[in-house]
Amino acid sequence: MSDKKPFEIARETLKQLTAGKLLPTPLNYQKIYNEIAGIPQMPQFPMETLRDIAQALPTKTPGQQKQRGLLEYAIDRMNWDGVKAALVAYGGFVPPPAEAGSGAASPGTLPGGAGDTTLLSQGAPALTPEFFKQVGRMIEFLQPALGNDDARFMEQTDTLLKAVKKPDVDAVQVKQLLVSYSDRLSFVAEDQAEIRKTLLKLLHLVFENIGELSIDNQWLSGQMDALKAASGPPLTLRRLDEVERKLKDVIFKQKDAKGHAVQAQEDMRKMLATFVERLSQITQSTGNFHAKLEESARLIEQAKTITEIAPVLKEVVGATRDMAYDSKVSRDELVAMRERAQATETEIAKLHQELDRVSAQSRHDSLTGALNRKGLDEAMEREVSNVRRKETPLCVSLLDIDNFKQLNDSLGHAVGDNALAHLATVARECMRPQDTLARYGGEEFVILMPDTAMEKGIEAMTRLQRELTKRFFLAGEDKVLITFSAGVAQLATDEKGSDAIRRADQSMYLAKRSGKNRVVGS
Repeated sequence: MSDKKPFEIARETLKQLTAGKLLPTPLNYQKIYNEIAGIPQMPQFPMETLRDIAQALPTKTPGQQKQRGLLEYAIDRMNWDGVKAALVAYGGFVPPPAEAGSGAASPGTLPGGAGDTTLLSQGAPALTPEFFKQVGRMIEFLQPALGNDDARFMEQTDTLLKAVKKPDVDAVQVKQLLVSYSDRLSFVAEDQAEIRKTLLKLLHLVFENIGELSIDNQWLSGQMDALKAASGPPLTLRRLDEVERKLKDVIFKQKDAKGHAVQAQEDMRKMLATFVERLSQITQSTGNFHAKLEESARLIEQAKTITEIAPVLKEVVGATRDMAYDSKVSRDELVAMRERAQATETEIAKLHQELDRVSAQSRHDSLTGALNRKGLDEAMEREVSNVRRKETPLCVSLLDIDNFKQLNDSLGHAVGDNALAHLATVARECMRPQDTLARYGGEEFVILMPDTAMEKGIEAMTRLQRELTKRFFLAGEDKVLITFSAGVAQLATDEKGSDAIRRADQSMYLAKRSGKNRVVGS
């Protein structure tokens, strides 16, 4: 290693380039620089050669497939350590050599030399063109979620799609392409997951920043907390819709509150302007009053008789009255303006409280925290739209607490309300994140279960019944067993959400008549 400083080495490198009449290319510069600095010469990374080697490696086992994918990934990033690790690991998955004389192909394989395709099991169904079309559709459906930032991945996708769409599909070629594609797909999926995670962090930072900037506005800070809670993982389209609605509420509040704040500032500005104007008038009046007093004192000193003093005293009394009247008028006007400013401030505070109350109650039931009828209608519309778009099942369950009137009559309405809240709490804990709980009215609740067929919907309601038997409701020190009867309906093609709820309601009454604490499908 040379003792020269980097700038000295660079200067000497340029001199030698000039003296040797060499082109100032990065390769020439690096070579001379390394010679002067005493740095070992490193060969240029042979990317294309290594790619050819990677493509030539057989992938007959899952281990070989994975290691070749890691090798290609390291080559793309010109990472010698990654190349070395992938090649060393690949050697551990090389199968033992076949016995001599075993030239016949083993059962369940397609002849094809080094690229033989081993079927999943002996007697597996043939790989039909329809199968490859399904593979192509699956890959096309994946594209929107994976983005188009990776040019090499897009190139691999295009090549694979063309291969599977050929009328005479080459199964061996498609297998090789799929192996390479699946490895690359795993890396792209990891990148997309990291991107999603980072974007979610950025979203939370925005919410936190808005909350910090509005620390004096408790109404806005509360909304920011709700937004952060709604945007927490697992992040689904349903939760994003909830974030959008809450954010719209915040924006509406900000606009409305800003308008009132601007009005309050304008009132304050007018009050201050009036105050300054009145202060100026008072100052002027006081100056005039003092001038009149001085003039009156001079006249009194010059007066020789009472008759001459009387007019002067009358003028002094009149000036004093005018001064007092002006002061009273100014004071009354300032007091009125101050009261108006205080009233505006009080109005803004009440507005914030009312907006918070209305925002919290617009879609949620205040007793149980579940969605109310309005929130249910919005959720149902969203779920039905998803069913039509994705062609997935949707189960609707309507449940009614058994003997609720008797519970109210014997233990009181307050206990009945607590029982409703208890049921809602247990139901939320048993539900999946994508399920929706709504209070339909009285002691009735509706649960929307997307991506759920009838049989699974009935199983879910049965699990909730079992959970309620384990978690007794406490009325004071007494344990009260709460049960419910439920009807379950799967949304039919072209059926309205309200019709599905109606069918679930009819099934719920059948469960009641069958002995209660039952689940009946529609």
